[in-house]
Amino acid sequence: MSERIECKPTQWFLLRAAAMLLMFGIFAGMFFKDGKWGYREKNVSYYTWRAVEEAAAKFGEEQSKMTPAEWKEYAESQTLDLPEDRSILPVGTPESLPWPALLADYDVMKEGMANPKKLLFDRYRDEVGMKYDAPDKDFTAGKIFEQWVVFWICLVLTLGALIVLLRTISRKMVLHGTTFQPAGGKPVDIEDLVRLDLRRWDRKGLAFAWARSGNGPERKIRIDGLTYGGFKKEEGEPAEKLMEGLKAGFSGELIEYESEEESAEAPEAAGS
Repeated sequence: MSERIECKPTQWFLLRAAAMLLMFGIFAGMFFKDGKWGYREKNVSYYTWRAVEEAAAKFGEEQSKMTPAEWKEYAESQTLDLPEDRSILPVGTPESLPWPALLADYDVMKEGMANPKKLLFDRYRDEVGMKYDAPDKDFTAGKIFEQWVVFWICLVLTLGALIVLLRTISRKMVLHGTTFQPAGGKPVDIEDLVRLDLRRWDRKGLAFAWARSGNGPERKIRIDGLTYGGFKKEEGEPAEKLMEGLKAGFSGELIEYESEEESAEAPEAAGS
């Protein structure tokens, strides 16, 4: 057989590998962002909203007792009730943060009492460019650490998907004459193949071959038709064509499932 049959990585495999690479990469980026900045910035939003709630409650109690000047003096002296563990806040956060400036404005507070969340907190967020709304509760150091753990897992999976993709792109299966070049490893002469297992070829496009290896153990070769070549009729079924070429020059032990017709004919042949 002199025709050269070449089975390159299939589009199906490349798209799947690229999708996995993209998915794990996006997840890694998301968890890195939350572990590095996101959860800490959300904690600032949480403690700022708590200060707004506290201010609204205090103003509701003291509105009739305090003048605008007295309320301003009081509000400007207040600070956010920040946690003892400052590691859950953004790097560089001051030891003490004052209440948002708008909380010292008597008229703003009076108007905001109708809806403190929207008219006070959300207004402050817009003024200072605070990215995150206040979560229901703060994120602990343990929760932030979990983001880093998942980030490293996703990063390893991303690198793994990248390695598999790059390795697969650089490989191919080739049958030229009596020489078979598997997707990985050294080429082998078909005459050196002693066993060919096709039990998973029809359903999964996967086969295994064993070749003589001098005085050492037999060499096992993986033949993955779904990854290399494929079985699309419009493309000429490269993987199937390669397998037919292998079988044509193969004289060793062939392992494959019997078809239903063959199984039914066997007893009849024995009876005759």
